[in-house]
Amino acid sequence: MSARRVTATIALATLASLLAVNAARADGPAISTPGAPTVVANEPHELTLSWASSAWVEPGNEQPINYEVQVPLGPNTYRFLGSTTDTTITLTDLAPGTTYRIGIAARALGGYSDTSPTTTVRTAAGRATVSYLNLDWSPTNNQIQHLLKVTNTGTGPLDLSTVQVRYHLRFEGGNTSLVPNCDWAALGCDRIRQTVQFFIPPGGPPGGPPGAMTTPAPPYPAPGTPVPGWVELTFTDGTLAPGQSTGPIQLRHHRHSWSDIDERDDPSWLAATGQWTSNDRITLDVDGVREFGDTYS
Repeated sequence: MSARRVTATIALATLASLLAVNAARADGPAISTPGAPTVVANEPHELTLSWASSAWVEPGNEQPINYEVQVPLGPNTYRFLGSTTDTTITLTDLAPGTTYRIGIAARALGGYSDTSPTTTVRTAAGRATVSYLNLDWSPTNNQIQHLLKVTNTGTGPLDLSTVQVRYHLRFEGGNTSLVPNCDWAALGCDRIRQTVQFFIPPGGPPGGPPGAMTTPAPPYPAPGTPVPGWVELTFTDGTLAPGQSTGPIQLRHHRHSWSDIDERDDPSWLAATGQWTSNDRITLDVDGVREFGDTYS
């Protein structure tokens, strides 16, 4: 074979290789998928994760890789928890006693990866938790009915007057009318206070990530607008020893008109099962610090 034909063959092979690489990059991410996160440490308010690193699919054009820690919420939608150029991170803004489904994605100038397989982890319990029992097997009738129970999971006494429990819901159709009732409580309904609060999002669809519900709603929201809000439960007094609970608190809410309520889009609603469950879509704060629950977990 002549030198010219050899040179031509090498040139064609090089061109084919470049075309194949370009086609691969056009058809898929330029960075390999990072490994699923593993839990290194799990403490109240603090979660440390690590994962296997990513690499550039086409060597020679590497740029520094940044890893994003995400909670997938839906197609092309996720909640951002943090980022790092390392393959380990400590998150300090998660709620205790709450289940998170966490994935890792790699990002860089000129490239990205698919999101890793997710890891589901329940963060370590904080000072208190909320148990939930749905009493209503029909989520579209004219009442919301459930039992709640607060348990002291800390190491010291829990002053109930410092506790705020919030059952998060959405008022469909812009109808924010809701009458909260306490039908019965082991510690007495006279020691329980309930407040209905609702918000008009400043922009975007209701029920977005934290920070989207910051503007108090005017007295009459626009008709047809779904409005996020909550029923807040507080206590006048009482103390729970470690491991002790309030006992069942039976709650029932309805509109002034007794019209139907669709609970299925309420963040804190879970389908009735006849069993108590640790519902971490109900949030609990102690002295203003989140100790349980995250509606965006």
